[in-house]
Amino acid sequence: MPESSILAVRNLAKRYGGVTALQGMNLRVERGAIHAVVGENGAGKSTLMKALAGVVRPDSGTIEIDGEEVAIDSPGAARNLGIGIVYQELSLFPQRSVLANLFVNREPARFGLVSRQAMEERSRDLLDRLGLRVDVREPVGLLSIGEQQLVELCRVLLEEPRLLILDEPNSALNKGETERLFEVLRQLRARGITMLYVSHRLEEVFAISDAVTVTRNGRDVLTKDRSALTIPEVIEGMIGQRREALFPPRIEQRADRAPAEIVVKGLNGGKLRDISFTARSGEIVGLAGLEGSGVSNLLELLFGALKAPSGEVVYPDARGLPRNPTEAARRGVCLVPADRRRQGLMLEKSVLFNLGAVMVGARQSGPFYSVRGARERAMRQISRLFIKARSPDSLARELSGGNQQKVVIGKWLETAPRVFLLDDPTRGVDVGAKREVYDLIRQMSADGGIVLFCSTELPELVGLCDRILVIYQGRMVGELSGREIESGTVLHLINTGEAPRSAKSEHD
Repeated sequence: MPESSILAVRNLAKRYGGVTALQGMNLRVERGAIHAVVGENGAGKSTLMKALAGVVRPDSGTIEIDGEEVAIDSPGAARNLGIGIVYQELSLFPQRSVLANLFVNREPARFGLVSRQAMEERSRDLLDRLGLRVDVREPVGLLSIGEQQLVELCRVLLEEPRLLILDEPNSALNKGETERLFEVLRQLRARGITMLYVSHRLEEVFAISDAVTVTRNGRDVLTKDRSALTIPEVIEGMIGQRREALFPPRIEQRADRAPAEIVVKGLNGGKLRDISFTARSGEIVGLAGLEGSGVSNLLELLFGALKAPSGEVVYPDARGLPRNPTEAARRGVCLVPADRRRQGLMLEKSVLFNLGAVMVGARQSGPFYSVRGARERAMRQISRLFIKARSPDSLARELSGGNQQKVVIGKWLETAPRVFLLDDPTRGVDVGAKREVYDLIRQMSADGGIVLFCSTELPELVGLCDRILVIYQGRMVGELSGREIESGTVLHLINTGEAPRSAKSEHD
């Protein structure tokens, strides 16, 4: 094996009963590189990472570190080999301090006593580089989810691993926190630390990685330098077909559904100024804009989560803006939020509980709660949306990102809404799950729903929407439809607030 390689995985296989998680998986990672591993849910990524971290033992195959075959039969063995892992799911102790979580079972001592001063000294520089400026003596549970994710990363980095495995490390981070994380990862790479980076966000994979391995059905199907790859090539490797196949064709609205519309005139609120448009059933209307442009404010206003000081909105029931989200739900308006983990789900509650939450809280009539009815509703949506859960009683946090998102959508479908407000509904889910969400969105429209669809991924807007409304610095600056919906035109509008000259000339 070349001296430049730190890790080699050869023909790794792992089965769980009748399920094959890995079959002939291969991977070679160059020393000092950030090597991304991507694939759909069930492609084998997580099992591979757990095998490298000593959490699961493969049935066959070999793992080599620095050219020597090794047996990684426990997390301790992995740490002794210089392998550290940051999982997507947090493994912190909420009631203990930040410092205590950073030095679990390896607290520095002076004169036989745990030294908080030594702990602070050892962690201060790394915390600063991560941009995590918090009171390290306060319980970690008081921090935001994004801050807790950075604490998790800091804990592993303090062990000074040679090979760092990052499993969706920024799934809970906002844009600013992600940028700080990437800067830290680049610094670590410059110091010679090798990283395996697992993520569903392909744009970020291309921004941070040196090489990419694509997995499908428990195998590696493609490995190339990132500079020699394109995102469409990676998607084709992940799903076995071209990117265009991700987006289902338009479905005509059902003839038995009466047409409906939302009319917005001169709406103001949050960052928005004088917004006017009409959205009709049977079409998917995209909302495009940079972060902070006001797109999210529009969905909040329409859902009653943000008050509008002025403007007029008429819903299909001929009434105006809802006073609050509960009234919105009762009137058939639903909101699928961008942050499902904090706003869309109760992670420590069951799938059954989550699927019934909206119906019970906002739509169910009568004073009695029916356990049987709740289970019937849960089973209906689990079957309809192909939600993969061990049982309706499984906790929401145990599901994959794609299945969590299906639960968020399913709880609203049970209320039979007329208006669907979708805020980045495929964020943080793999390509296969995205295809299923796109099918659902098409069906929402065909069933007579009014769909307003916001996405941070330009290809989604171009591939799925019948019209796109572009918002720039709080104002609507363009409406595109038909052949006007083209990536370059949309990108120019959301970044400048003006249509490109070629698009202008077509209208002149």
